[in-house]
Amino acid sequence: MLRPNRLSMRPSHPEEIVVDITRSEPAALLAKAAAAAGYAPSILNTQPWRWRVLGDVLELYADRARQMRAVDPEGRLLTISCGAALQHAVLALAAEGVTADVELVADDDLLARVRVAGRQEVTGQAMRTVQDMRLRHTDRRPVSAAAEPSAIAEVRRAGTMPGVDVHLLRPEQVSELGVAAAHADHSELLDPRQRAELAYWVGGDHPDSTGVPLDVVPSEPTAGPVPGRDYVRAGRLDPADGNDAYATYLMLFGPGDGPADWLRAGQALASAWLKATELGLSVLPFSSVVEVAPVRETLAARVLSGLGHPYLVLRLGATDPEHRLPPHTPRLSADQVIEIVEPA
Repeated sequence: MLRPNRLSMRPSHPEEIVVDITRSEPAALLAKAAAAAGYAPSILNTQPWRWRVLGDVLELYADRARQMRAVDPEGRLLTISCGAALQHAVLALAAEGVTADVELVADDDLLARVRVAGRQEVTGQAMRTVQDMRLRHTDRRPVSAAAEPSAIAEVRRAGTMPGVDVHLLRPEQVSELGVAAAHADHSELLDPRQRAELAYWVGGDHPDSTGVPLDVVPSEPTAGPVPGRDYVRAGRLDPADGNDAYATYLMLFGPGDGPADWLRAGQALASAWLKATELGLSVLPFSSVVEVAPVRETLAARVLSGLGHPYLVLRLGATDPEHRLPPHTPRLSADQVIEIVEPA
């Protein structure tokens, strides 16, 4: 017989997702890694994952209760989000000196298994990456300057892994992206179910510690070649000075278009985003262009020339150091998403 063991937690501010357990390794390390995964990005901060710790194995599940059924009926963005959380967990284990074997299952709700494989040296880079997890955030304001080409190259390298490539959009392709984003946004807002779902998760009556607060949504639309998403509700964030004409756009893509491919895309997303955070770059994901199937297919044909399937688009740029960073979005506490299971 199995019984769950609940975790005690400090408050769920992003900088305080700390698991308080007094267990021996490896269960304690896996639980700690799952807690660190709570900092990962997710579609509209739905945090659609849950974890089970079984001895030296950590299982990742999709939480369908937090799936956006109208916007993301296939679970594409949910699975990408879970892939990002998976990568956070693996990187957190590396900072504890643990090597991990990752098995992508992608079988209904069970998405992946992480097994403790051994020990490794803890590097300074691994420790910095964990710190960057707490600093990582989405900045929906326009960028204030272009990112250095060398920094863009580093982000691309970080996001490139087996099954996922990162394409740097050329100016004419940015124009294509702008048309696609406008079409996707218009299409979703015409659908009453999708509009209501956006209103629920953005400043709406969603569960505490999830969703996008209006404090992180700009009060004015972003000017530039690619229109920002219409969040249905008016935001309260000062857009500051800037123009997205300075922005750089990267597209994550790959040869496959199934749940395992989306998981890999999420892992690549997390690695690229953490590298951008390390380099001090502003990051904004564009998910609407892959949520609408005809728009996604158009991007595959016109931007990727049929070489793969688009998973997500990232806008990168530099931010004005004089401007305050937007607040972090809330996070679920560990006891809401982590379960430790042990023999009776």
